[in-house]
Amino acid sequence: MSSIKIRTKRLNDKTQIRTLITHPMENGRNKDKQGKLIPAHYIQTLWVLHNKTQIITCHIAGSISKNPYFDFLLKGGEAGDSITITWVDNRGKTDTQTHTIK
Repeated sequence: MSSIKIRTKRLNDKTQIRTLITHPMENGRNKDKQGKLIPAHYIQTLWVLHNKTQIITCHIAGSISKNPYFDFLLKGGEAGDSITITWVDNRGKTDTQTHTIK
């Protein structure tokens, strides 16, 4: 099961792309109940592709909240077009999800 949920909505000549990503987004400065630092674990890069063409690259740091939500507005986009979102975190883990615009 993917950690990425994607929703799209057509708005006149634009497409709203909303995504919610399940990820701990630990910055490495928080402590656990025993007082030990929790190791950093956060998304570093996020890509958005429209029909296999990269349209967005986000470089993210550890200061983003847990389970981040992103909202983008795409100029254009038609029913049947694909939106693919991929992320890579600082531990090398990755996830990808593709969504078809309705």
